[in-house]
Amino acid sequence: MSSAQTTERPERVQITDRLSQFVYAHCRGILAGAVLLAAVSAVFGFGVAGRLDPFGATDPATQSVQATKRFESATGRRIEPDVIALVRVGNVATAAAHARVQRVASQLARQPGVVAVQSLYTTRDPAMVSLNRRLTYIDVFYRSASDKQVQRWANVLTKRFAHARYVTLGGDGVANAQVNKLVGTGLAHAELLAFPIIVLLSILFFRSLVASFLPPLLGGLTIVITFLVMRLVSELVGISVYALNFVIGLGLGLAIDYSLFIVSRYREEAAVHGFGPLALARTLRSAGKTVAFSAITVATSVASLCLFPQEFLYSMGIAGAIAALLAMTLALTVLPALLAVLGPWVNAGSPRFLARAAEREAKPMTSGFWYRLSHFVMRRPTRVVMVAATVLIVLGSPLLGIKFTPATAQVLPASQSARQVSDAVNRSFTANHGDPVDLVLGSPAGAPATVTLRAAIARLPGVASVTAPAPAGSDGTILYAFTRRGPLAPQSKQLVRAIRALHPAFYLGVAGTTASFLDLESSLKTHLPLVLGAVIVATLLMLFLMTGSVVLPLKAIVMNALTLSAMLGILVWVFQDGHLQGLLSFNSEGALDATMPVFLAAVGFGLATDYGVFLLGRIKEAHDAGLKNHDAVAQGLERTGRIVTAAALLFAVAIGAFVTSNIVFIKELGLGAALAVLIDASVVRALLVPSLMTLLGPANWWAPAPLRRLHDRLGLRDGGPAG
Repeated sequence: MSSAQTTERPERVQITDRLSQFVYAHCRGILAGAVLLAAVSAVFGFGVAGRLDPFGATDPATQSVQATKRFESATGRRIEPDVIALVRVGNVATAAAHARVQRVASQLARQPGVVAVQSLYTTRDPAMVSLNRRLTYIDVFYRSASDKQVQRWANVLTKRFAHARYVTLGGDGVANAQVNKLVGTGLAHAELLAFPIIVLLSILFFRSLVASFLPPLLGGLTIVITFLVMRLVSELVGISVYALNFVIGLGLGLAIDYSLFIVSRYREEAAVHGFGPLALARTLRSAGKTVAFSAITVATSVASLCLFPQEFLYSMGIAGAIAALLAMTLALTVLPALLAVLGPWVNAGSPRFLARAAEREAKPMTSGFWYRLSHFVMRRPTRVVMVAATVLIVLGSPLLGIKFTPATAQVLPASQSARQVSDAVNRSFTANHGDPVDLVLGSPAGAPATVTLRAAIARLPGVASVTAPAPAGSDGTILYAFTRRGPLAPQSKQLVRAIRALHPAFYLGVAGTTASFLDLESSLKTHLPLVLGAVIVATLLMLFLMTGSVVLPLKAIVMNALTLSAMLGILVWVFQDGHLQGLLSFNSEGALDATMPVFLAAVGFGLATDYGVFLLGRIKEAHDAGLKNHDAVAQGLERTGRIVTAAALLFAVAIGAFVTSNIVFIKELGLGAALAVLIDASVVRALLVPSLMTLLGPANWWAPAPLRRLHDRLGLRDGGPAG
């Protein structure tokens, strides 16, 4: 054994050694506490979905949000209708149609939270009649309230009209309520789909029935406790309901990953030192520290999303960091306690054909598949780098044509009423009447300056019509400008920019779908550099502390960028260009949700680093033991090859199950995260890492002298290989 292994400072070993001693001595108490915590979490955590907010993609500092708040503060009601009641009337010109609409409007006006109802017969607006004159709609305005409260009112309204044969309810309030419901049912469906596959794959990878149940068990425990923590956090800060999908996939995937590495390393150490405290101590001293570095890296990358002001994104950051740190905590406490109690029983229940496979894999580290693959790659590193990088660049090429869209009722399946109303309004009524540009003026409705501004706006290119000035409080006005093209058309966006450039002598704020989307794009572009900077700095720091090198972290950044570009390119090809629509059961909107690439960039960066941490940890361990660069890479890849592949497949199943969701961008989330880990665990880990480390040679481990001294004080030193 080299001196590199024998010079560990006592205080650095004490942390994991004391943890292993405590866990071994109190293993049954820890397990009892985990069971109690799981029971409490199940009772109080599973109702979390009903307490979470809708999507939340607005930046409070933007003009569209400020204008909306100004209007609502002045009038006490929402600026646009949250519920649209589509009424089938037969022939709108008949007295029976008039009576039906009046009856529905009267019923709507009596519902909780409703302060105003507008129909064809109150506005006399011909645009509220369908082109075939057999449909009309009623706009329902709620009093000023949070999106969560509006969602509750919409739920009540939906139940009230659930059996109305000639009324279909839509609008943002109903859409948000239906999305919340689908998210809950989608979670259960994804869990039922993923868990049996995970158990079967675990049996195949672990070669033991007992050991195979440990990763799913830890994953389930992580999810249940995360739900409880999210419910507590939601009392302090708004959390988007979409975070539930993410924490289930991420928590389950990471818990499985970490348990795979802990259990595999424990069995490896137990084969040499026996099933006892020494094997547990050596496991936590090596694999345990690597798990901690990995979890902190993932948590930091995901937590960078908290730098965005959009509730959807910072909710993902909060929930993801919670899930990653909980998965780590349970993997370093509850799982070792289970191993201490099980002892040699961890290998029980191994079918004969799996036992033979395990015996074949127990051969020396110089004869396995991954060892041979690494030497094949390292004999021709330049060619491998060129081919692998080219493949990733080609996969990422569709990213150059990426387009964005906001989250609307179109993310819902066609079976949902909000989607049906949205389709009907867009298809059967005057074009774009359902998505006006909202103009909030700080001038009285009858003032000459207001009339002059309205006339100027009506003359702008792209304007179809502008409503008459309507009072908005004591000294304000609301106008609605209807566009000639769709709300996301370039002409409509240019119209919003032109209105914002008018600068009258009084306040002018622009809101509505078009303005909100422009503000969303601007906010994301403003905050993205800070978020990416935080992710990169955190990754560089954690990998340096683990490896003691400044070269390996920089190389990891480049490879992560290639992985992310390939993943996003595939998403563009699938969801924007509309490939695989039948297989994945979705209708392409011709664009990706605007927040999804940003979200997946941060998450994918953390996940791509996750497997790199495990591989580099074993390579560094072999290098510290005195092996040359070539042999250290080969042995590190051989020792982690099957386990990392298993972890990636299990993680992909856990989070990829969300492609079965009925919500389009939840499908994007599931497929994107699964692709990130699969690409990293295959092309990057098996091909790019060994070939680049061969080309760099001794330079892999280079660091300036001051940083080397810093690493000697703070960095990671493993406990050495087993035997």
